[in-house]
Amino acid sequence: MTKNIINARVTFKKSPIHVLERFSLGDSETAYRSFKEHTNLSECVILQTCNRVEIFGSSENFDKEKIKKTWASLSGLEENTFHDNLEWSQNSEVYEHLLKLTSGLDSMVVGEEQIMTQIKDSIQSAKRLKVSGESLNTLFDKAIRVGTRVRTSTGISKGSISVGSMAVKLAEENVDEMKLKKILLIGTGEAATLVAKSLTKRGYPFFISSRTVERSTSFSKTVGGTPVDFNSILTGFENYDIVFVATTAPYFLVTYERIQKALETKNSGMMILDLSNPRTVDEKVAELRGIKLMNIDQIAEMVDKNMRSRIGQKNSAEEIIKEELPVLEASMKRLEAEPIVKDVFKSTDAIRTKELEKALSMLGELTDSQKKIIEELSKSVAENIMSTPMNNLRKETEHGNSDVINAASKLFNFKKEDNQ
Repeated sequence: MTKNIINARVTFKKSPIHVLERFSLGDSETAYRSFKEHTNLSECVILQTCNRVEIFGSSENFDKEKIKKTWASLSGLEENTFHDNLEWSQNSEVYEHLLKLTSGLDSMVVGEEQIMTQIKDSIQSAKRLKVSGESLNTLFDKAIRVGTRVRTSTGISKGSISVGSMAVKLAEENVDEMKLKKILLIGTGEAATLVAKSLTKRGYPFFISSRTVERSTSFSKTVGGTPVDFNSILTGFENYDIVFVATTAPYFLVTYERIQKALETKNSGMMILDLSNPRTVDEKVAELRGIKLMNIDQIAEMVDKNMRSRIGQKNSAEEIIKEELPVLEASMKRLEAEPIVKDVFKSTDAIRTKELEKALSMLGELTDSQKKIIEELSKSVAENIMSTPMNNLRKETEHGNSDVINAASKLFNFKKEDNQ
């Protein structure tokens, strides 16, 4: 039976950070043990970052429900929680997904470098724990090689920028001695995550607030920041010098009246950056003296200019992936033939050795040099006879011809259960 490569994932694309964090699998060793014991996965690699939790698996007969049930048990979630968050891919789709991951095309910020390190760490951990095997080792090793080629030849990792990092960059350009300022981030969604990552990367401490303390606390543990009560910030904007607002509220959170009141007791001005869509900062706030306001449209326009200058790099990366994907697919299909190939060569060599010993005993006394010549001859004959059919078997497997695998199994009396 043909092996399937599957991928089950919860990522920032469908789930905000405070939701995604709930799907964490916890300790990797415990998670690996559970998936090996309670699902039909013969191989497994777990990738966990603040933007994604992914399971890569190899199985001849995988069961989605068993995988979900095991995941739910490890995360302490109800199985129905997965309905709106979980994505599945199989075989070719998995290969393309992993190539995009290693190349930086599936990240929040196109070209980001951290994901490559995280992928390398994940496969190394799986190899160390002996939970990955020939299929996933081959897939990950080749995907890392392609990802490295994409990054090196396109330069896609250089100068990458997002709405969040652009907002932080604009704050740096407009505020002196930013490390000495009090920074507030309102929101825990995708845009807020990008701001938080950028602030943390640059070493700026900040406060984080959301509608619930639980959500802020969960976000701070994953991405950074010090949680503060939501109601206290709405009446205490005077405590902050820079405010990033990235929410989905359908009304103004930062109103003219609230900022006007804050300025009555504040000795310095304030910069406010509204990354919300729709906007949640009243534009009239910009009329107040000492206030610098930038909205999502202005920030996005600057990001768009940056992305337009990098469009060629992204296109080049996608072309390389398009070129490499069929090669990777062929390599993965070829793996189906390898157990038979190894078994045939092993059996052939056992017969060769046995017949060689018989022949040598019949020939009487021979010098070591003569024995070596005869042994090398026997190896050469056996290898030349078997190489052509075995290479043809590999080629047919690359083209997806499973009938040849079945025929070869019968011809060479190959029984998989004997080769586990």
